Amino acid sequence: MTAVLPPPHTAAGPLPVRQFSRVEDGERLHGLLWRAGAGWRMISSAVLGGGIGERSWVLNAQVSHGYRRTDPERHLAGLARDAGAGGPGVGLMTAADVRAHGHASDQGVTAVATAGLGVRGWAASPAEGVTTAARPGTVNIVVAVPAALTDAALVNAVATTTEAKVQALLDAGYDCSGTPTDAVCVAARSPRPGGEVHAFAGPRSLWGARVARAVHQAVHAAASRA
Repeated sequence: MTAVLPPPHTAAGPLPVRQFSRVEDGERLHGLLWRAGAGWRMISSAVLGGGIGERSWVLNAQVSHGYRRTDPERHLAGLARDAGAGGPGVGLMTAADVRAHGHASDQGVTAVATAGLGVRGWAASPAEGVTTAARPGTVNIVVAVPAALTDAALVNAVATTTEAKVQALLDAGYDCSGTPTDAVCVAARSPRPGGEVHAFAGPRSLWGARVARAVHQAVHAAASRA
C-alpha cells in the first residue's frame, strides 16, 4: 500500500525539485520530482522514459534496500502520477535517502544528484557481468541545460556528466568510479525554428564545461552526505 503526502519543500534554481514523502509497506520513503513542463528533450539511462525524447518531468524515487518488485516502470509511473506529474517523463530509483541530495548551478546549468554508495567499485572489473538487476544503491544525476543540443551533443553531455561524477567521487574520498546501477538524465531545451542548436557538450565546450562544474559540485555534495 502506498500513500503519497504533500510535497513540503521546493529547491530554488533553474531545476526546482519538489520533495515528497510516501508510506510503502509500512516504511516512509521519499522522492524528488522536477515538473519541467513542455519544451524539453531529455536523454536518460532510466528504467522509465529512457533514451532520447520529449519529456515533461523527472522523478527520483527512493525505494527500500530490499526492493524486489519486477515492474519498476509501472511502479515509477504510478508514483509520478500520485505526485501530480502527467504526460511522458523519466523515472529513476535509488535506495539512498534523496533528502540528502546535492544541488548546484553554473551559469544557467543546474544539476541535482543523489548518492547511494553502499555498493560501489570500479567500472572496469574482472568480475563477470550479470543479466539481472543489481541492488538499488545508485548515484542518480539529473542535469538541466537551458539551451538546445543536437542528439550527438546530448550523448556528449552524458559522457561529460559521467566524467565529472567520477572526479567528484574521487575528490570526496571514495576509491571508486560509481555503483553498478548509476543512472543519468540530461535535459536540454527543445530546438526552436531559427534558434541555435549546439553541436558539442564535451567538458571544454561552452555548455559542457558548465555541465561538468555543476555535476561535480552536486555529486561531491551528495557523496559527502552519504
